[in-house]
Amino acid sequence: MKLSAMGEDAVVAALTRALPCGRNVRIGAGDDCAVIGGLRDTWWRLLKTDAVVEGVHFFRDEKPERVGWKALCRAISDIAAMGGSPEHALITLAVHPKTKLAWMRGLYAGLRKAARRFGVSIVGGETSRSPGPAFISVALTGRVERTRCVTRSCGRVGDAIYVTGRLGGSLSGKHLDFIPRLAEARWLVEHLKVRAMMDVSDGLAADLPRLARASKCSYTLDKKRIPLTRGCTTEQALADGEDFELLFAIAPRDCAKLETAWKKKFPKLPLSRIGALIRNSSSVILHSKHGHDHFA
Repeated sequence: MKLSAMGEDAVVAALTRALPCGRNVRIGAGDDCAVIGGLRDTWWRLLKTDAVVEGVHFFRDEKPERVGWKALCRAISDIAAMGGSPEHALITLAVHPKTKLAWMRGLYAGLRKAARRFGVSIVGGETSRSPGPAFISVALTGRVERTRCVTRSCGRVGDAIYVTGRLGGSLSGKHLDFIPRLAEARWLVEHLKVRAMMDVSDGLAADLPRLARASKCSYTLDKKRIPLTRGCTTEQALADGEDFELLFAIAPRDCAKLETAWKKKFPKLPLSRIGALIRNSSSVILHSKHGHDHFA
């Protein structure tokens, strides 16, 4: 069977179903990060890799500084989605031999800028030759308190679903300049019981079903409440992808506390209640595009 007939989620599930995991693996493949640690450890280790590929995630005529920024910030966004803090990064870079050194320097300028902004140490990596498109792969470690680690899978029926920021617009260049919601995620896990969380990387139409499915729930979605980037349609907000906003679920009793405190702490960043987790149902459909799928 060809990958295009399966879709990305099915491909990943087929490849990762029987991977070996040791006793200290709290979470393996299938969430925003892998989580490593003992059941009584105060801190757990977070592990993440992410790649950006020329022609898929960026085009060669983009400023290399923006590409470097995006490459590291994508992985930082996944650390944030687990409630953690990033620590150390390894950068693997493969380019065509005719690539100019100035492009490489610009790329690393963007990587350094992101690293300084979010407290990441770039400690090594690998360079290699590519016969075609360039790609940059980032391996990132982080850590999170055991009691504050958030996964996609602990949402409960009745939980309210929220999203930060505004959605849509990645195709106009927003995806190269986004700010990972690291500070916001840490604030959330420090002040509230966040039941489930992930970052919106493939579009709300793809990622909301993933969060609900991981929590063994279905969901409702009020499209009128989806926060739109200026100039974007609801369909674009659902399907463009690469928003890198936080999508999370909390108990209804905490909604008023969350909304009041959020306005004081992050007055310039919208927070929108867009739906709820409900009992499993096969009838819930977004009636839209399905978000980004690498193999579709």
